[in-house]
Amino acid sequence: MNSMLTNSQRRTICSQLGRIRLRLLFKASIHGFTGAAFHQRCDNRSPTVSVGYNASGYVFGGFTKQPFSQSGLFVRDDEAFLFTFSGKKLLKYPVTGPANAVKMISNSGPYFGEALALFNGSKAVVYSNPGTYYTFTAAEMHGNDLNLTECEVYEVEETTELEKPWRTITWESKKRTELMETVKMYKPTVSSVSQARVLLIGQVGAGKSSFFNSINSVFKGHVTSQAIAGSSSISLTTQFRTYSLKAGREGKPLPIIFCDTMGLEESTGAGLDIDDISSILKGHLPDRYQFNPSAPLHSETIGYRKSPGLKDKIHCVAYVTDACKVSIMPTKLEEKLNAIRRKVNLMGIPQLVLLTKVDEACPLVTEDVRNTYKSGYIKEMMQEISARLGVPVSCVVPVKNYSEELELDLNCDILLLSAVIQMLRFADNYFDEISDRFSNMETKDPPSASSLCNSSFVFPKHPL
Repeated sequence: MNSMLTNSQRRTICSQLGRIRLRLLFKASIHGFTGAAFHQRCDNRSPTVSVGYNASGYVFGGFTKQPFSQSGLFVRDDEAFLFTFSGKKLLKYPVTGPANAVKMISNSGPYFGEALALFNGSKAVVYSNPGTYYTFTAAEMHGNDLNLTECEVYEVEETTELEKPWRTITWESKKRTELMETVKMYKPTVSSVSQARVLLIGQVGAGKSSFFNSINSVFKGHVTSQAIAGSSSISLTTQFRTYSLKAGREGKPLPIIFCDTMGLEESTGAGLDIDDISSILKGHLPDRYQFNPSAPLHSETIGYRKSPGLKDKIHCVAYVTDACKVSIMPTKLEEKLNAIRRKVNLMGIPQLVLLTKVDEACPLVTEDVRNTYKSGYIKEMMQEISARLGVPVSCVVPVKNYSEELELDLNCDILLLSAVIQMLRFADNYFDEISDRFSNMETKDPPSASSLCNSSFVFPKHPL
């Protein structure tokens, strides 16, 4: 489920409630504009923020600390309020009759007093009665447009700040310089390979292309946007792209290549085809290959590498995951990711998870990126994605990509560079495994460099 609230709207609502985050429970366009669907997903959950949207562009709703039910009774809530957005500004209407703040009706959605119901009688229609326990004007609240296009209900969750960071990280300019130099000086342990190839895989909108752009920005010295990135319900990446980085505008190429893929989607025949994954991992795909979700790559495709070398293969896989959507990851998408993970495991390729948008997921991190490892919520999300994808928590790395900024930020850079260092370490594990395998092979004639590059043996399953 994708939230219709913009980042700005989400932050504005959260600012009214303290250090909290919003977790999407219900979306009428998916679950149905019915009281039964609403109560099934939202009863006994609190506090909540309910949001309605109409075709006139109004975004409005209400907050209550009381859990929803189907009792048919009014419940008291001294802190309930209604709200609407006027541009970026939030207009707030506190409850005037707290004893009747919320009405628990079985055949409607969220019902605030007798004043406002977000869909009523199992129809996508707003019930509006200004002045009854809440004081507002209909024109200001929803522009007198009572037809709903969407209704969402979010559970309000408090964010906890840990006493001390659970991972040690140094937030200093000197550290950023050290990390950048470590990346620049890296050399793969196999002489036939000059650059480690890292494959980025993730859901549409998770931030794959943005991650490359962010790393590129760090080494360019300013925010840049080479790879196409943005907010969309469909993948903006339609080709297989390999991106090299340079140390500065005229600098030498860095020893790492990021391989960007089409985004994963839930439905069959949409997004990246799982059958293409094997071809990518083995190095068969040419740069700028145009993905076709309905027809996977075959050996007769123009540019297809029939005998890829070790330098063409993938040496590390990074699953890019949106921290805001870990808890609502669709089952079919999770199944796709696990199917991919099994393919990668069989080929012995190390895997890690990039947890993106940590600043959007947690208000503590929004305040200060240095709170990333002091956020109890971010730690929980890392543990959850670890369990879902079957990788250790030590293989989950949180990052904040550059999205709205025009200037670089020291703390963002350190998180991003730390992630790249982990990728290079994992690539080294891959190269070490190859070297160990060949050194243990009993043969009268040691393999040549060319046979090493073109080898297609199956590696033992990687411990990840």
